[in-house]
Amino acid sequence: MLTNKTKESIRKHLIKKLSDLLGIAVSTVDQMSKGNATYPDPVDRAVSESSRQIELRKRDRERKLIQKIKDALARMDQDSYGVCEVCGEYISKERLIARPETTLCISCKEEQEADEKKFG
Repeated sequence: MLTNKTKESIRKHLIKKLSDLLGIAVSTVDQMSKGNATYPDPVDRAVSESSRQIELRKRDRERKLIQKIKDALARMDQDSYGVCEVCGEYISKERLIARPETTLCISCKEEQEADEKKFG
């Protein structure tokens, strides 16, 4: 179980991370709306499109992380933060500090990863 001081420290970290990610998202939207250049050379066009797709995949991962952070902050408000959603045990302080948006204790996460590896 976490102390209030540790929870508050994690909350500040999550809010900072959320703010940073939201700032990146706004910047990306601005850049993409300005970057509709046309290229006469097919190779240049392909490189540009590839770069755009990579950027969109990165933003999608960040979008998912933003939601996980918001969910973690909501769990803090509901006093259910730090409890594994699978087994109901407390998640270790070390794990929460390393991955504050997590919803699984290390045992359940390892089991989930083993299942993913086994079943794809």
